[in-house]
Amino acid sequence: MVVIGAGVAGLSAALAVASTGHDVTLVTKAELVESNTYHAQGGIAAAIFADDAPKLHAQDTMAAGHGLCEPKAVEILTREGVDRVREFAAAGVRFDRDAEGHMLRGLEAAHCRARVVHAGGDATGRVLELDVAAMVRTNPRIHIIEHAFLEDLVLRDGVIAGVRLLTKSGGDVLPATRVILATGGAGRMYPYTTNPQVATADGLAAALRAGAETADLEFYQFHPTAMAVGEHFLVSEAVRGEGAILLDEHGERYMTRIDPRAELAPRDVVARENFRVMQRQNGRPVMLDVSPMAREHPDLAAFLAHRFPTIDAYTRSLGFDWSREPIPVAPAAHYYMGGIRTDLNGRASIPGLYAAGECARTGVMGSNRLASNSLLEGLVFGRRAGLAAVADGRDAIWHPVPFANSATGKPSGEQPVTLAVPATDDRTDPSDAWDRGHIEAAMWHGVGVLRDADGLRTAVRRLGEGLALANADAGPDHDVDSSYDEQTHRLENRNMLTVGYVAANAALARTESRGAHSRTDCPEPRDEWAHSVAYRMPLQ
Repeated sequence: MVVIGAGVAGLSAALAVASTGHDVTLVTKAELVESNTYHAQGGIAAAIFADDAPKLHAQDTMAAGHGLCEPKAVEILTREGVDRVREFAAAGVRFDRDAEGHMLRGLEAAHCRARVVHAGGDATGRVLELDVAAMVRTNPRIHIIEHAFLEDLVLRDGVIAGVRLLTKSGGDVLPATRVILATGGAGRMYPYTTNPQVATADGLAAALRAGAETADLEFYQFHPTAMAVGEHFLVSEAVRGEGAILLDEHGERYMTRIDPRAELAPRDVVARENFRVMQRQNGRPVMLDVSPMAREHPDLAAFLAHRFPTIDAYTRSLGFDWSREPIPVAPAAHYYMGGIRTDLNGRASIPGLYAAGECARTGVMGSNRLASNSLLEGLVFGRRAGLAAVADGRDAIWHPVPFANSATGKPSGEQPVTLAVPATDDRTDPSDAWDRGHIEAAMWHGVGVLRDADGLRTAVRRLGEGLALANADAGPDHDVDSSYDEQTHRLENRNMLTVGYVAANAALARTESRGAHSRTDCPEPRDEWAHSVAYRMPLQ
């Protein structure tokens, strides 16, 4: 049994396998705690309070997903999520609590209740990752391999047979009849992103090369408020939940004219409007103003330092005193709703392959993720994948359930679309190597916050050219004299080109606007697109 990835989904999967008395190998490309989970700020949404219920949480999740959520998956997330949060709290995860020991909670965009529990103020992911990783390290049935890069999945007769890993000592195949991918997101496809360096679409790309079905790759969520200077540091949704407002360069508030929920509208709504305001301002950032919080917190500087210590320290390191002045923010790539298509237990379309967390498309997120549902999804579906990987026998069904329209609950009947693998073109100059800059520019300008057919066609062409070159350079004898870092960098670029190419094709095909997918040439949602579409590539 092999788990690839050490975020909350991978850790949960490994712990679930170990809880059944089976051994599991956990592989991570960096150190155990370096993941998207570690960098998550806001918290975990869970209906654990007396004034809330999983049904209400499910309604909010479905509304944010704009018709593409799978109802059963959402029901599982919100119901089992309550148990997972309580379980990890009892196991010692250091959630923030009041003087009486009750867990504190915050309100975030598009939630009808304050249900987001947090840790370390605005460092929930870091606390969760450290605490759960400590449980993993002390579990004798979990064997950890750090600094090992997933090159590809190994198949034999169409069935999972292992993984090909690259380490500093060379390449090797790790045999396995069950592989759980929990490799996180793909934010490094974009120049403006809240994602860490490791988020390069590795598991998703490997699954595509193996012929697995994927879905919803056109839906990438852009967080509305990342710092517009420095490292595009995330300024959590919870800041607006506490009362912060958005201003244009003239100091005027604009979200009240766009949505009755103003700054607490769903992320796709706020991100698009921030982007449009910036376009009108010739690219200059919008401003986030926390001064309204002073009505309830007269010592605003002290409150910010306590409630948002990570953000407070970072903004001050850039020379801002955000208790006295607005700070510049802009949209940035944040979370992938799409991924490897799975059933409700993490099974993918290749026998022996499972996926969980951000690299998976479980049906929970729809076309727009509800704030603070991502860590919860990792906890819930990581565990389900781990348990299924142990329990599944020869009678397991390796075909994810048909897509359902969330309005009717009926299968959509869509068949997977097979995209051609780009071929090299004699007119393409091999010396024009497809580095990160090319990938980032193609994705941001063509498959970014606002899209149109012309930009998407250009992105498909440019990403396809780059992918053809990357595939041609991926032979067994290539890079033998390169360092480990050089080899992994090239492999990461190939992975992002693979996923970006599929994402651009999917976005071009979806001739409507829905959730995080916004087409300026097709600005309205269309009923005939109220379903997901699966995409795959031929086995490579």
